[in-house]
Amino acid sequence: MLRGKARSVTTTRRADTPPGGDGHALARDRRGTGLPVVQLHGLSSSRRRDEVFGLDLTAGRDGLQVVRYDARGHGESPGTTDPDDYTWPALARDLLALLDEEFPGERVHGVGQSMGSATLLTAAAAEPDRFASLTLGIPPTVWGWRREQSRLYDLAARQVARWGGARWSELTRTPPTSPAIDPDRPPTAPDVRDEWLPAAFRGAAATDLPPEEQIGRLRMPVLLLAWPQDASHPLEVAEHLLELLPDARLEVARSPAEVEEWPRAVSDFIGALTGESGAAPTR
Repeated sequence: MLRGKARSVTTTRRADTPPGGDGHALARDRRGTGLPVVQLHGLSSSRRRDEVFGLDLTAGRDGLQVVRYDARGHGESPGTTDPDDYTWPALARDLLALLDEEFPGERVHGVGQSMGSATLLTAAAAEPDRFASLTLGIPPTVWGWRREQSRLYDLAARQVARWGGARWSELTRTPPTSPAIDPDRPPTAPDVRDEWLPAAFRGAAATDLPPEEQIGRLRMPVLLLAWPQDASHPLEVAEHLLELLPDARLEVARSPAEVEEWPRAVSDFIGALTGESGAAPTR
């Protein structure tokens, strides 16, 4: 696939400065021209790691002005050792602050996967008028599906504290269970510093989406991207969101080749909504 060339990373704080709901601290890049898009990655990942995994969901697409960023404690962004800083509400506050800086007064198209999808839903529930659309890639476990995953994240936090992220990744690595995941993709360690990774896992263990009734009131168009046979990203969650959200569609990839088509699906979805983007109300 073609990939857009990213501009240099922007950071405005030292790495030991707590973000505190402030998007100014987050490392980011901007590429392309056109409709305003913000792109988010998953837990323990980053912009760089998404590229390795083939999950840069706007790669090589024209007509989009995309701001990608590393969530707090991930990639090149600063982090803390406080699990509360890695819950979805905290990450949503970071996102909204970043939008104030990068796209002031504009409604944006949110594109995320896994933790990034949950962050987008949490932010949209708080300030729905900021988003022209949402693309939710491989939504994570939520609500009744989340209890077992939370237990696994707590276990991972203890293991990482003992072994470090690279060793933990090596010892716990298993072949992908979904036929949509390329079995030959290169192995990578979490893109989170060892001193922050236990807190990131504990924050993930303690968090969840807003109530279903609140999510069900979101009126913006939503594209759901999912794959089967992945316990951390159950297809059932995407199907439930499809039923819950008033204006949603679902595409399920069942092979790596179909995952490679996701950037095209995302840009086609956003491009069809051009007339629906516009100025956001002043906050």
